[in-house]
Amino acid sequence: MEEELKCPVCGSLFREPIILPCSHNVCLPCARTIAVQTPDGEQHLPQPLLLSRGSGLQAGAAAAASLEHDAAAGPACSGAGGSAAGGIGGGAGGGGDHADKLSLYSETDSGYGSYTPSLKSPNGVRVLPMVPAPPGSSAAAARGAACSSLSSSSSSITCPQCHRSASLDHRGLRGFQRNRLLEAIVQRYQQGRGAVPGTSAAAAVAICQLCDRTPPEPAATLCEQCDVLYCSACQLKCHPSRGPFAKHRLVQPPPPPPAPAEAASGPTGAAQGAPSGGGGCKSPGGAGAGATGGSTARKFPTCPEHEMENYSMYCVSCRTPVCYLCLEEGRHAKHEVKPLGAMWKQHKAQLSQALNGVSDKAKEAKEFLVQLKNILQQIQENGLDYEACLVAQCDALVDALTRQKAKLLTKVTKEREHKLKMVWDQINHCTLKLRQSTGLMEYCLEVIKENDPSGFLQISDALIKRVQVSQEQWVKGALEPKVSAEFDLTLDSEPLLQAIHQLDFIQMKLPPVPLLQLEKCCTRNNSVTLAWRMPPFTHSPVDGYILELDDGAGGQFREVYVGKETLCTIDGLHFNSTYNARVKAFNSSGVGPYSKTVVLQTSDVAWFTFDPNSGHRDIILSNDNQTATCSSYDDRVVLGTAAFSKGVHYWELHVDRYDNHPDPAFGVARASVVKDMMLGKDDKAWAMYVDNNRSWFMHCNSHTNRTEGGVCKGATVGVLLDLNKHTLTFFINGQQQGPTAFSHVDGVFMPALSLNRNVQVTLHTGLEVPTNLGRPKLSGN
Repeated sequence: MEEELKCPVCGSLFREPIILPCSHNVCLPCARTIAVQTPDGEQHLPQPLLLSRGSGLQAGAAAAASLEHDAAAGPACSGAGGSAAGGIGGGAGGGGDHADKLSLYSETDSGYGSYTPSLKSPNGVRVLPMVPAPPGSSAAAARGAACSSLSSSSSSITCPQCHRSASLDHRGLRGFQRNRLLEAIVQRYQQGRGAVPGTSAAAAVAICQLCDRTPPEPAATLCEQCDVLYCSACQLKCHPSRGPFAKHRLVQPPPPPPAPAEAASGPTGAAQGAPSGGGGCKSPGGAGAGATGGSTARKFPTCPEHEMENYSMYCVSCRTPVCYLCLEEGRHAKHEVKPLGAMWKQHKAQLSQALNGVSDKAKEAKEFLVQLKNILQQIQENGLDYEACLVAQCDALVDALTRQKAKLLTKVTKEREHKLKMVWDQINHCTLKLRQSTGLMEYCLEVIKENDPSGFLQISDALIKRVQVSQEQWVKGALEPKVSAEFDLTLDSEPLLQAIHQLDFIQMKLPPVPLLQLEKCCTRNNSVTLAWRMPPFTHSPVDGYILELDDGAGGQFREVYVGKETLCTIDGLHFNSTYNARVKAFNSSGVGPYSKTVVLQTSDVAWFTFDPNSGHRDIILSNDNQTATCSSYDDRVVLGTAAFSKGVHYWELHVDRYDNHPDPAFGVARASVVKDMMLGKDDKAWAMYVDNNRSWFMHCNSHTNRTEGGVCKGATVGVLLDLNKHTLTFFINGQQQGPTAFSHVDGVFMPALSLNRNVQVTLHTGLEVPTNLGRPKLSGN
């Protein structure tokens, strides 16, 4: 509960808490530090307020307190107003009456609104003007010429929790109701802990709340109307006993708060009531003066507008307690009222009923926490089981691979032994034949050495046959190895390796819908870039994505990308077209659902440069590829980086240098145009070539429509490609050069230029189609 009893500004237990219109509570001293004054115009801010913006909390508190005293100095200058409604305890805790300045029906005229940073208000708070009091009320009658001192500026306070700002009336912070019930609960909580502030002698002394001295001086008086403690010097300076302050009642500062034992002796009295909202003397850090001891009963709260009257009724319309004088002569006379005790019981019953709902939710939350803890335990156990199962499966795979390895090794061993046997058999056979042939050759040589002709002839025929038979034994292939040293065994392990790499858990469901990252999707020229990602905590693996795009005219979708990337750029689209794109994911289980469709608009006009990759090697580009010239005396071609297939497109080329009367050519071409001769000499280009006196149109080396008028340094050549009408037109210095150059132009075209070293031109793109171009010049033939 302690967090509920702490101020959101200072972080300590509440001291003199007040209820803001948004039903949140802040300490009254803390409220002085966050209250600001907002003039009608930032440039008319008074100098002290401008200086106070850079000061600390102490300067802010002094400015707010001074603002509060200024408001109190002229109570007749603004309408009467009650306190803000809400707070702990409902009606019993003391709601506030703000019907005269805050609308009960609309937030836009309620006097407080959402936190919106603004350069025209202090601390970035947008302060809404207060709604004027209804005509005929006592507050409206009180407003008059005396309000001129407050007409140029308004005061406001911003809730530190919900950041809503509320306008202050003439009473300043005293216009907000004190949360007496919260004050009593804080006191009981402190007594229960045995840590009531002020137990030391130094802390028990009330100090001045406006002193700029360190430490502050002890308080000498307390104003019951302002509820501010003053030392003697600050009372003379800030609260003189004259003028509007003459009717304020100054009393002695309250006694120090009770010791813990004394306070604990009377808990019943502390719980029965609450200190007075306006007439009781309060210490800066304690409860009310009526709660000075356990034996002293708490004083009943009184009406802030009729100080001697106790609350007796409850205004349902304004949601605030009222006295009988408020009903007879005040603004609550025609409002619906009910007995205070009955509404007290009714609101207590409502709070109890709401607490029952919160209690049920708290019980469900506890059960949910138990469920989450059980899930944690199950996750741990299931994780260990799955790990053991995975290890067992992988070990089985390793064992199977080991067995297969042994089988394959056996095959290799058998193949090796077979080859060795074949080689040894061939060696033995060859050795035997070689020995026989060698013996026969030695015998024949000895026979040849004999000189007996008749004896030689007797055996020569037989020897000749034996030698021939021996020679025939060495047939073709007999001296070639029957086996190779290479092993004809090839192990195809690639499928197995792929299977191992693809080894994963079984896909149980399709991938979810991809999420388009709209902040990364964009268009540039005639290309679009799309980015997407999978939702967080996605358990289904994704093998890839399929990106689809329509034709830019609401036609059928077509696949433009299939892959694993989540960022894709599509080039070569139509200019000034609207494309619809969508993406879906797929895995081994199938294709998932489509994402939401994103709409992308390509550029209205084309921005492009000369293409260094497609130009002839003699072309020299500079100025970020926007300026072109050539290093050769022969004409060379360079293309643009854009390609057009529909729409109307216009670009210009400025002649920066023109020497020796060359013939540069301007026009369009296919991507496969010949680049080492003048543009237009082949069937892949449509061009106008021009010198300093005249021009010609050229396509397929056919020269037509000679027209007077040429170019020079500083001239501008315009090219108008209308693919809606399928025409190509040229302009020089804003005047159409000849008739329409080419008709029936259809297909995909790229801007093109041919020139030599005597010419330098600069390209200008991103131009709207001009509407004030001059009429065409008549051609010469």
